[in-house]
Amino acid sequence: MMNLANAALKVFIALEPCDMRKSFNGLHAMAVDHLKLTPAPDALFVFTNKRRNRIKLLYFDGTGTWVAAKRLEKGRFSWPSPSEPDQRRIRLHAEALQLLLDGVELRGAGFKPWYERPE
Repeated sequence: MMNLANAALKVFIALEPCDMRKSFNGLHAMAVDHLKLTPAPDALFVFTNKRRNRIKLLYFDGTGTWVAAKRLEKGRFSWPSPSEPDQRRIRLHAEALQLLLDGVELRGAGFKPWYERPE
């Protein structure tokens, strides 16, 4: 299973919503065709729906592909906005993904000056 504490994990967030009926092949096609990235080991792709109350994760661990889903019973996920025209994806640190999954508002959030993140 994916390890969000893995420093080598590359997390890519699709900025535009997608159809949550997609599964392995559909999400893989979204990563390749829409995000212009090829799923590779230690790459995690995160997709959401228009209402931002569901997400799906696509992860290739080197031997196979994982798909995980989460549906919020109340509220919406805080989702990043494009900072450039035609931007389709952003890369997050695994810590930021964990915060997003836990419902923390990422806009304006920052690390304390004393916090050191391994690169």
